Amino acid sequence: MEFRRILIRATNWVGDAVMCLPAMAAVRARFPEAHITLLARPWVAGLYDNSLVDDVIAYDLARGPRDLRAKRKLARDLQGMQFDCAILFQNAFEAAALVWMAQIPARIGYARDGRGLLLTDPIAVPGKDEIPEHQRFYYLELLRRAGLIERIPECEAIRVPGVEYLRVHGRKMLRDRGGSGDWIGVSPGAAYGTAKRWLPERFAEAAIDLARQCDSGVALFGSPDEKELCETVRGIVSSADVKTINFAGAAKLDEFVAMASACTAFLTNDSGAMHVASAVGVPTVAVFGATDHIATGPTGPLASIVREPVDCSPCLLRECPTDHRCMKAVESSRVAEEAWRLVQISQS
Repeated sequence: MEFRRILIRATNWVGDAVMCLPAMAAVRARFPEAHITLLARPWVAGLYDNSLVDDVIAYDLARGPRDLRAKRKLARDLQGMQFDCAILFQNAFEAAALVWMAQIPARIGYARDGRGLLLTDPIAVPGKDEIPEHQRFYYLELLRRAGLIERIPECEAIRVPGVEYLRVHGRKMLRDRGGSGDWIGVSPGAAYGTAKRWLPERFAEAAIDLARQCDSGVALFGSPDEKELCETVRGIVSSADVKTINFAGAAKLDEFVAMASACTAFLTNDSGAMHVASAVGVPTVAVFGATDHIATGPTGPLASIVREPVDCSPCLLRECPTDHRCMKAVESSRVAEEAWRLVQISQS
């Protein structure tokens, strides 16, 4: 099958969007001459300003039955763009309803959330043992089962296209906003819940140790809701006479991607920031506890996971119902040592 105008519905969260990148690259490789448009939530759209897509439509309408008039208008607009294929990496019923209303001839997606009848190609969800555990294979398998690719491509490491350009741009932003010198990136937050968060004082301790070894400053990153958390870490780091700056709530996603790519190393929880940092090839150490490090861990030779396999981990809960032992068991010295090891590898 050949398509000339393809609409892709992106996933809604930054981490999932990064794990979709190999599938996005596979679509571009399979249809190199096609015009590919991405429909994405505004907070992930900045990740796709690269060669994988030709343009991006920001989808900022409310979920569920709200904004029905605006959704009908969007469907009419999409119909007027004459797409001949829609690929839905996002799993919701709403994604299928929109492309069905737009009358796009080929509508491909997993048969989930009761939407199978709205798809021309409802793809069976793979069982647990049918594909490798990491989430990136879930999106690639959709393409394989739909007949868009013959086999799952090799993808040991997820990478954002155009990293060299991003680094140049990111270094300039860090220099303009934080001053000269190198920077360690730290993202102490996590959107899913506090169970995923390592202790902020230990992030600070690890950042101080690593910054001194690398002769670097410390740059804090996070959402507007994480500004106070990042400020707590910043205060501890600053009190140790290490140069630090808090970018939480002050950097859009495309700016964060660029600045993260220019960091010497990155310390984080299991979060969207973790996926971005590892995907731009920066030495990345992620602390895991409540979540599945095999399914959603960072990828590549410069990414490392630090965890303590306590009896209740991974619980996959938003909030810890006991004593947060999985995170409390991880010492700051261990994280700093692992990050320093990766830095040395990256510079060898």
